Amino acid sequence: MSELAVPTVQIDNDKVKVTEWRFAPGAETGEHIHEMDYVVVPGLTGKLKIVEPDGTENIAELTHGVPYFRKKGVHHNVINANDFEYFFIEVEMK
Repeated sequence: MSELAVPTVQIDNDKVKVTEWRFAPGAETGEHIHEMDYVVVPGLTGKLKIVEPDGTENIAELTHGVPYFRKKGVHHNVINANDFEYFFIEVEMK
């Protein structure tokens, strides 16, 4: 595994958990399963490589400030596919 992305929890209460994720070029989250529904708000326009448990890879093109929603149960590894530091805000609904 390469360098890990750096999570910084900004809010964690009984309703939501808000985490800033920062990725050096090539950094990754590591394989994980989302335990809650969540929204991601990209901090920059860029590309993330999404690797499924079966090894399937996709490139997600994200646009600064354009959020997306996913339901709990998503299982993947997220890798910065840019040659610059990337970040997003993740809001998990409890």
